[in-house]
Amino acid sequence: MNSKLISTQSARVAAMHESAAALHGVGASEDRTMRHFDALCLAPVANLAPEEIKSIRVSHKLSQALFANLINTSASTVQKWESGQKHPSGLLSGLALKMLQVVKKHGVDVLIAGVADIT
Repeated sequence: MNSKLISTQSARVAAMHESAAALHGVGASEDRTMRHFDALCLAPVANLAPEEIKSIRVSHKLSQALFANLINTSASTVQKWESGQKHPSGLLSGLALKMLQVVKKHGVDVLIAGVADIT
């Protein structure tokens, strides 16, 4: 897809979401309907190559075990992702993929701050 088409689609989705939010705001739709619409409007999470996953971990000087703990998975799973034996997919791994993207974009401190705030 070209970038102009993507931006046009993004503008349309934003306009539809704004309209849905306005309807929800005046009580014309239920909370669960709005949550469903919110989920539909989320941008898909891009897949990461095994080298990218390893690069994210190594750039933060983390062991596979510590990194796995921070993104709520096992060291074995991280090892399999980094070697290309497995790829983050499915519901739980999809959440892990989102966590990987967050760490890639904002750094591991985002997760560590969250852990510190809880304890």
